Amino acid sequence: MQYALLAYGGERTDSGPVDGVIADVLARPYVTGWARLHADGSATTVRHSEERTLLTDGPFIETKEFLAGVIVVEADNLDGALAIAQELQESRTSGAIEVRPILEALFHGA
Repeated sequence: MQYALLAYGGERTDSGPVDGVIADVLARPYVTGWARLHADGSATTVRHSEERTLLTDGPFIETKEFLAGVIVVEADNLDGALAIAQELQESRTSGAIEVRPILEALFHGA
């Protein structure tokens, strides 16, 4: 089953290569795709309200943490996905990793 690991960060460390433990995990065969995202200030949120589309600069909500990247992994079950997330999180200094199963019929990945 595929799981999305949504990596949230509290500090922005843009640019630079991914290195260390994180690079090692991302190179493993169970990682089927991943993407780092630009800072939350580069986001535009699209909403539909009262029969019109509204565009808002910035992320959906104001928060100290921001969505920094998405990692798609193959794991036998939630426990396996959580183990991968824990290994990644142990190498980070802040933030959190949210783990969600992917609706397989709807995923089109690399």
